[in-house]
Amino acid sequence: MNFRKGLSDEVEVNLTPLIDVVFLLLIFFMVTTTFDRDAKIKINLPTTSNAVAAPVKNDTLEILIDAQGQYFVDGREILNNKPETLFRAVSQILDQRGKNPPLVISADANASYQSVVTVMDIAGRLGLTNFSMATAQSKKKTNIYN
Repeated sequence: MNFRKGLSDEVEVNLTPLIDVVFLLLIFFMVTTTFDRDAKIKINLPTTSNAVAAPVKNDTLEILIDAQGQYFVDGREILNNKPETLFRAVSQILDQRGKNPPLVISADANASYQSVVTVMDIAGRLGLTNFSMATAQSKKKTNIYN
């Protein structure tokens, strides 16, 4: 009778299958990932030297910002300067007119940058992607190369 202890194999972890699976998952996610380019809001900024007045449609939504930062939606003054109030006012008008009318943002030259950004942010949250900034054409012709 042979009473020797059996040879025990050493336990080792083979990482090759794990690396293969991780590599295949990496390739899978790289191939199936899509990049959302629709999140950008396209802004049509007219130049002041060659500006041509575009015909204004009746369904255009206009937001005016005066020098003090007060908002006017289609000629009607908003009660206060809070973004929530402007959001509700524009939402009500969108419910009446449709979901994506053209938007024109008219801001006074002395209006704060924050006021304009607030209007653009609210337009983006409401899904308004077709909007432009209104400017006035310069009266005197200047040559920028002199």
